[in-house]
Amino acid sequence: MRRRTPTTPCGQGRTDAAGGNAKAGRATRARRPATPGAAPAAAGAAEAAACRAAAEHGGGRGRVLVARLDDAGDVLLAGPATRAVRTLADELVFLAGPNGRAAAELLPGVDRVIEWRAPWIDHSPAPVSNAQVADLIARVKGVDEAVLLTSFHQSALPLALLLRMAGVPRVCAISNDYPGSLLDVRHVVDETLDVPEPERMLAVARAAGFDLPPGDDGKLAVRRPLPDIGRETGHLLGVGAAADERSYVVVHPGTSAPARTWPAEKHRQAVRELVDDGHRVVVTGTERDLTAYVACDAAVDLGGRTTLAELAAVIERADVLVAGNTGPAHLAAAVGTPVVSLFAPVVPAARWAPYGVATVLLGDQQAPCSGSRARTCPVAGHPCLSLVTSEQVVKAVRELTQ
Repeated sequence: MRRRTPTTPCGQGRTDAAGGNAKAGRATRARRPATPGAAPAAAGAAEAAACRAAAEHGGGRGRVLVARLDDAGDVLLAGPATRAVRTLADELVFLAGPNGRAAAELLPGVDRVIEWRAPWIDHSPAPVSNAQVADLIARVKGVDEAVLLTSFHQSALPLALLLRMAGVPRVCAISNDYPGSLLDVRHVVDETLDVPEPERMLAVARAAGFDLPPGDDGKLAVRRPLPDIGRETGHLLGVGAAADERSYVVVHPGTSAPARTWPAEKHRQAVRELVDDGHRVVVTGTERDLTAYVACDAAVDLGGRTTLAELAAVIERADVLVAGNTGPAHLAAAVGTPVVSLFAPVVPAARWAPYGVATVLLGDQQAPCSGSRARTCPVAGHPCLSLVTSEQVVKAVRELTQ
């Protein structure tokens, strides 16, 4: 086994990028952290623990690739598994899709990020080409082993085949299908059990022989320090030189799939009612027309104005995040901010609800679309979320801020 020295210190990263069971209105709630300020410190401790363990153990497993090829939220959920791998890896390379690259750059313990669009994962895949395959094979040459992280509806075998073609000598992944010679460590799980995604992925890392370092609680975390956005948000909110922590509510109306989206007009009404209830409100997202409509003249509109790291900093300072089952909900969990989760049951909340943070779950989890994985709602009227009211959102925010 070849040993390598990391090309960048732990805590720094670089990117190798290439183109190419609640009814509506009934909430379930986790325990809130005892002190609002504890979560950011814990998140920083996770990064520190990963780096400390890498230094103490001295690596020894060479260059290890961790792969999660879908969206930003999924990559954030891979954080505990990534930190486990970093305890023994001399260098940790993260393979992400274009929608997950920015999240991979935020993960503690990642030394380098490779971006590659997987045609069996991407929502709008391009045709498979020899050039596309050759590109990945060339860029993962020299990897000593790989830990492939997937959801229950994804297969690790296409990527395992490409890594074998690149000469990667050891590959670990979940596979209930016969993998032949594609996997050295085949981790088999009972897919009928709804295990939270961070725990599912951490189990894969453990099967490969990696574990979390002492002092790491296994929660989500982001790389520190985050950008300093206090002065900008303070100016926009009209609260002086800087916005204090826990001084506003963030509403994030966008999602990556229409089936997971609470109606825009309900978001707009909730913003007005939150303001009437005494809250300052910040609206975030990438769809500027949507954020402008939702914010109207009642809230600060940050639509299209933040990177993912800056969004993490905005959410970290908030009392609560209001969002669907989308990446920023997992970003909130990673910085310790409670979440009002407008959760469409197209995927199980037990697997993908915000992990390890106080949460109020809204939405009919037994709706007919439950478990369908639909990106566009298959049920007329979108009842799983359309029946949630703005009053319920305001009540949930009150519950999490008291």
